[in-house]
Amino acid sequence: MSYTLPPVKEKVGFLGLGVMGEPMALNLVRAGTPLVVWNRTPGKAEVLRAAGAEAAVSPAEVFERARVVLVMLADEAAMDSVLGRGTPGFGALVSGHTIVHMGTTSPGYSRALEADVLAAGGNYVEAPVSGSRKPAEAAELVAMLAGREDAVEAVRPLLAPMCRETVVCGPVPDALLMKLAVNLFLITMVTGLAEAVHFARRHGLDSDRLLAVLDAGPMASSVSRVKGAKLVREDFAVQASIANVLENNRLIAEAARESGTASPLLDVCHALYRETLELGHDRDDMAAVVRAIEARTAETVVGRR
Repeated sequence: MSYTLPPVKEKVGFLGLGVMGEPMALNLVRAGTPLVVWNRTPGKAEVLRAAGAEAAVSPAEVFERARVVLVMLADEAAMDSVLGRGTPGFGALVSGHTIVHMGTTSPGYSRALEADVLAAGGNYVEAPVSGSRKPAEAAELVAMLAGREDAVEAVRPLLAPMCRETVVCGPVPDALLMKLAVNLFLITMVTGLAEAVHFARRHGLDSDRLLAVLDAGPMASSVSRVKGAKLVREDFAVQASIANVLENNRLIAEAARESGTASPLLDVCHALYRETLELGHDRDDMAAVVRAIEARTAETVVGRR
């Protein structure tokens, strides 16, 4: 889906041009958003520069040029480092700015970051997204927003070029809690699909026929179609990496423990993704979890001999 929006007169900042950040930022530029971007590895900004964005040499330069700054960084440590959180420079950086946190961190971290940003005279909006690189490229992400109502409503239109839908979830950290609930379903669903493909192969069934049955049935989805094809073709080019999914799994498990919530399926997935990472597939797509399932099968076969 593409968007044609009236040109945004005021510059918007974007920090982090990784697997998700790059296509998200590109969609903003293509929609006419005046964008100033920064990435820790400068070379990654060249694609955005070629598309019409300005490339900054530092996060501080982004904040100098833009009042609204979208942040799509890997984790909490990266966010704290880039924003200078815990240093005297943090307040000067974020004061008068709106920080839009689009990555996935713990809800507790986001709540604390919001308090620090507000105390420094800035605004803060949670806006994690559901979707991996392919939906990001197609502007088919779903954003979940949380924060003060006025800040959320001001930011919401800016996200339209990247998202099929934006859903307001309430106060911080409800958007991140919603994202974790969505990811719990995603992780268990893809793991189940990987086990189904493995089961079919072990019984000599035609994998393409399995996909045809799944695609024709009530369980078909864009996720099942993409991940099913990757599993059958053993194409593990990254859309959402094993390492990233394992980190998401950890965040969900911690939130579950803190609230006393049982998560039996997630706990099994947590073990499988950890085993997949230990097998050396940390940078492969999450569909590579099938490798851990295959390894368990091999252990079972050996044990029976």
